[in-house]
Amino acid sequence: MRRAAVGFAIGAAIDVVVAVLTATTAAGRHLLQPVLRVFAPIPTIGLVPLAILWFGLGENSKTLVIALGVFVPVWINSHSGLASTPADYLKAARCLGAGRWQTLRKVVLPEAAPDIAAGLRVGAAMAFVLIVVAEMTGTTAGIGYRIYQAQLFSQADRLIFCLIVLGILGAVCDLAVNAVTTPFTRWAQEER
Repeated sequence: MRRAAVGFAIGAAIDVVVAVLTATTAAGRHLLQPVLRVFAPIPTIGLVPLAILWFGLGENSKTLVIALGVFVPVWINSHSGLASTPADYLKAARCLGAGRWQTLRKVVLPEAAPDIAAGLRVGAAMAFVLIVVAEMTGTTAGIGYRIYQAQLFSQADRLIFCLIVLGILGAVCDLAVNAVTTPFTRWAQEER
């Protein structure tokens, strides 16, 4: 849980900042966004060997893999939400004298909150998928290690148990992310 939480927190925090840059600044749109579009289709699981080469078998390589895996879904959803703020809202904010920072904080981020929340929920699920992959290489603890051992020794009962535990942990994590993001997205649910 700690590995998944740390990787998710790092990846999600960086993602939202990068999404703000790519959605609201010309430099982000022209420089960062094309680079991210090239790297987005690369499967994160393929980065595990590279992370091990660069950071070894320790916690840093696992955290990097999870943070990179969380990056794509959170960035895509956050960018989409931030970039699709209605032009009327932006014009109204400018007419009322709001500056760039105030418009971002009071108009753009609240309008994009449901998309950001959706990206965070997908990212949290991705963190659990990637923790299993990361723990299958070079660890002697964790649910990924247990799944790998059960598969290696053909222990179907242990494999099924580990998958059930993983599913329960993922569901609890999804509920937690939903509970944390609900205060920021309540306005969207009330509009329906």
